[in-house]
Amino acid sequence: MAMEEEEPSQLKRALIDSSAGAISGAISRTVTSPLDVIKIRFQVQLEPTSSWALLRKEISAPSKYTGMLQASKDIFREEGIRGFWRGNVPALLMVMPYTSIQFTVLHKLKSFASGSSKSENHINLSPYLSYVSGALAGCTATVGSYPFDLLRTILASQGEPKVYPNMRSAFVDIVKTRGFSGLYAGLSPTLVEIIPYAGLQFGTYDTFKRWAMAWNHTQYSNAIGEDSLSSFQLFLCGLAAGTCAKLVCHPLDVVKKRFQVDFRI
Repeated sequence: MAMEEEEPSQLKRALIDSSAGAISGAISRTVTSPLDVIKIRFQVQLEPTSSWALLRKEISAPSKYTGMLQASKDIFREEGIRGFWRGNVPALLMVMPYTSIQFTVLHKLKSFASGSSKSENHINLSPYLSYVSGALAGCTATVGSYPFDLLRTILASQGEPKVYPNMRSAFVDIVKTRGFSGLYAGLSPTLVEIIPYAGLQFGTYDTFKRWAMAWNHTQYSNAIGEDSLSSFQLFLCGLAAGTCAKLVCHPLDVVKKRFQVDFRI
């Protein structure tokens, strides 16, 4: 009887995790799409990304983009406001299953490691187990949504004139010329990048949460719910964890984008 009650609750929890992850991922991806497009343009640009680099290396070839403001102006002038959301459709199709799979798998792994399906008990996991759980969840989500990530990168990286007018034309051309395996071009360097990135993101997030809870305990020793964190504190923990993971793994992300655009595995 207890098992029958536990299974529906676990299913409900999985649905909540996947739905919340998909919705939050879609919103954040759409809001930050302009910055993501600019980032990808810089990552796949082979020329130096500053005028100073051109002078120092005595290179005469001009760079397409040399600064964030200049890149924003050029994209707006050449492609209009829609250029900042280029590749957003495959990005949404990628991020929704990605976040759904990631948070569902992460919850399952943490439940297995802690012996409890309650999220409040997962905070007691060691940083090592948090890192491993995050890395495995990130790998699973990456494999499950990778073709959309590839299409997003290809569409967002192209300026004017466009090689592919839309996601469908890019998909058809890749399958026609490379087969379905072409949709997984660059998967190997992507997995090399996602293992430390997802591991650091969730590992440091849990660590920052423990630090915040300890700080709450010292500040509000008599308050009820001292072990719970406010939404703002959770936001700061997520911001700090994401920043740390990005700073460490950004070089691997550049390599991944180059492989995706060059269609090599």
